[in-house]
Amino acid sequence: MSEPTGAARRRGPFQVGDKVQLTDPKGRHHTFTLEAGKAFHTHKGSFPHDELIGAPEGTVVRSSGNFDYLALRPLLPDFVLSMPRGAAVIYPKDAGQIIAMADIFAGARVVEAGVGSGALSTFLLRAVGDQGLLSSYERRQDFADIAKKNVEGYFGGPHPAWNLTVGDLQDNLVETDVDRVILDMLAPWECLEAVHKALVPGGLVCCYVATTTQLARTVETMRAMRCFTEPQSWESMVRTWHVEGLAVRPDHRMIGHTGFLVTARRMADGVDAPMRRRRPSKGYDSDDYEAPQV
Repeated sequence: MSEPTGAARRRGPFQVGDKVQLTDPKGRHHTFTLEAGKAFHTHKGSFPHDELIGAPEGTVVRSSGNFDYLALRPLLPDFVLSMPRGAAVIYPKDAGQIIAMADIFAGARVVEAGVGSGALSTFLLRAVGDQGLLSSYERRQDFADIAKKNVEGYFGGPHPAWNLTVGDLQDNLVETDVDRVILDMLAPWECLEAVHKALVPGGLVCCYVATTTQLARTVETMRAMRCFTEPQSWESMVRTWHVEGLAVRPDHRMIGHTGFLVTARRMADGVDAPMRRRRPSKGYDSDDYEAPQV
């Protein structure tokens, strides 16, 4: 049985065309692609690429300036954070939440709107695998071109499960019987009618938004439509720790707010979501949010 797309580039000795991440003693990273006959240069000296070709991961190489570098393949989070960008990328902490909390499974049929630089697309393709389907929609051609280059750069070529369309989701969505929909855009509430039509009963929509006003509009529109379960909303924050001997403390800097995530499940046709029993907050008016017709 053939290996999944890109798997051969993730294990074994270094080969020509592999991406290598060098880490210096201060923890700084340098990433480059192995080419026969080439050399890696920094202000700390150089060494030939041929020294790494055929060597195992975890090798330490020494530059002509007597400086040691640890050589490993970059992990997907490393690749995403260093990839060329057109739009801002979804941080690995949020991509991981989407994969887990939106229940992206092998073989799933997924629609993604708002490709940006292709970061989330790469995570989603690894999750759905060669037997799944990821249909991505991006309004801007320049962003789509950058995303395509980044995704193919990671997998070593085109991924068989990926379809990339340039255009608005509302105008171009043709997929049906979709398991999951991921919306990373300024106004995801405008797409919910199209999303409802595309999703299978029990399918899940996940929206990634940056501001509280976007969060409120998205959640209240879902509630007003009555064809989705009660939306769940959250954000995640990552704080690393300094651990050295008895000095164990949280680091002074952390990855704080990057965005909010909202998920909801599609109800069966002709079935309304149960009404909320919680008392709404003062000033709440459901008439502020007009539900699309489904």
